[in-house]
Amino acid sequence: MEPKTVFIVDDDVTNLTIGADTLSESYHVFTFNSGDLVMQMLERHIPDLILLDVEMPEMNGYGIIQQLKENAKTRHIPVIFLTAKSDVESELRGLSMGAIDYIIKPFSPPLLLKRIEVHLLVESQKQELQDFNNNLLDMVEAKTKTVLELQNAILKTMAELVDRRDGTTGGHIGRTQCYMRVLLNTMLEQGFYREEASTWNLNLVVQSTLLHDVGKVAIKDSILQKPGKLTEAEFEEIKKHTTFGEEVILKIQRDAAEYTFLEYAKIFAGSHHEKWDGSGYPRGLKGEEIPLLGRVMAIVDVYDAIVSERPYKKALPHSEAVAIILENRGKHFDPVFVDLFLSVSDKFNEIAVTNPRGDSVY
Repeated sequence: MEPKTVFIVDDDVTNLTIGADTLSESYHVFTFNSGDLVMQMLERHIPDLILLDVEMPEMNGYGIIQQLKENAKTRHIPVIFLTAKSDVESELRGLSMGAIDYIIKPFSPPLLLKRIEVHLLVESQKQELQDFNNNLLDMVEAKTKTVLELQNAILKTMAELVDRRDGTTGGHIGRTQCYMRVLLNTMLEQGFYREEASTWNLNLVVQSTLLHDVGKVAIKDSILQKPGKLTEAEFEEIKKHTTFGEEVILKIQRDAAEYTFLEYAKIFAGSHHEKWDGSGYPRGLKGEEIPLLGRVMAIVDVYDAIVSERPYKKALPHSEAVAIILENRGKHFDPVFVDLFLSVSDKFNEIAVTNPRGDSVY
């Protein structure tokens, strides 16, 4: 193992010689007879410990340690004061400024060696603990990411099965996640609804979009896959997928630990068909009565429905989707989100064109 490096700073040549002779068999030792010289050396080399005399001309030990602690590069270096002063006030001052120990001169060489050995061992153990904590944090983050990816994959598979039941050929769920992240990031960048959004976990919000149509599991295939226009009774039936979705998520909540994710999902499921003018369903909410996340999902869901082929319609081009959403500003959609959508609609088009399979954003 490479020996540790110790700097000795003292204006007394005898003390420097004794210190160097005592420590040189166990450590790399550098001696300095002034504060200026050690500060210059610290720009090129950082030691493992500094033995620092308090009483020196020009720059004393208190001035040196103050500079050390003010510099991020040197503040972590352990400093032991060497001094002829034995009064409590001087010792307390040194320790208060960040010194780890206080050795009275003339010092006993064996005692000096042992004190340094103990302090370097403590510093080494502190570093090992810090490294362990950092590695543990990395491990936790990696494990969390893996769990999130697995959870996302399972939920996406379940959601895509719902999509396939109503004739969607796949990709809707993944694309809505991508659209959602773009629109929410734009909202945050431009400072809209900042207070409410500050409480969100954005990754969980985006992930929870997977369950916005989960209530369709309770709708008959004959309605979901009908190629023509729905009757009034059939439309009333399909509208129930919003409240069915809330019920499904509530059942999941009873056995799940992650309530935040499910609360977001429940909002998406129950409110993504509400309209700004109050003509939507299931509750006919109006304006800001509609949850914020429901208002975002309304645009995301409608855009993808317009540009995608469904059993009852052909896919329309991006330009028509933009025109339809703009036409419904203040009717179907929150005007704020229509304006945000228009500012990033080219990104929506890019997602629709380049991500037909709806690959996950995770």
